[in-house]
Amino acid sequence: MKRVYMLLLILFTLSACEQANTSTNENNTDVVVGDMNAKDSKSTEISPSKGDLSKDSTDFLAEDESDLSAWDFETAYKMCTEALSEYYKAIWNGSDIDLDTYIDNENLKQYTQKKVSSQYDLFLKNKLTYNQVTSVDIGARQVEYVGGDKSFFYLKLDARVHKDVGNFAEPTEFLVQSLNGKLVIVDWYTSGKDSYDSTVRGENQTINNPDIWNNSEWVKKLTD
Repeated sequence: MKRVYMLLLILFTLSACEQANTSTNENNTDVVVGDMNAKDSKSTEISPSKGDLSKDSTDFLAEDESDLSAWDFETAYKMCTEALSEYYKAIWNGSDIDLDTYIDNENLKQYTQKKVSSQYDLFLKNKLTYNQVTSVDIGARQVEYVGGDKSFFYLKLDARVHKDVGNFAEPTEFLVQSLNGKLVIVDWYTSGKDSYDSTVRGENQTINNPDIWNNSEWVKKLTD
């Protein structure tokens, strides 16, 4: 498969994420995306925080219904940041998260729902839910487009979660594909210390298989 690395000249200058060594002005929140492997590489500035206002806000649609392309980065990034923000509010505040908006695979959906419920129940049991999430700042550490028959995006996002008292940060990795013209998350792994995923799936996992949740034997071992 052809790998295309996204050139992020600025990784969303969020002071809470403490991103450093960017090559553009801190007031510029655009991202430059390009195919660094292409012979005649081109780049374009996009603003992932704005989205396409002409599309239904509940759908994250691909530019081309027939396939995923590098131009879907903005939508993929927006989808993952919204899912991650909702996730933190669900596990700490007990708010709802509509996983159908982001995930199609039933195995991943059930695992993620269990992850949310387990963590909220744990925080509730330990009387930690009084300290609620007020906002989540998210920046992109790494973005990669992998082309081929089953093209996908790999995104590694850094989230800083602000609470009523204090804050914490941890990285999360996503794989995104296009299904019938709609972008969906096909894998989701948070690798923070003592995170649910690190405990259940194991530490230092390599997140690069968009078909992993279709592997019934792997899913059975994981759920057992």
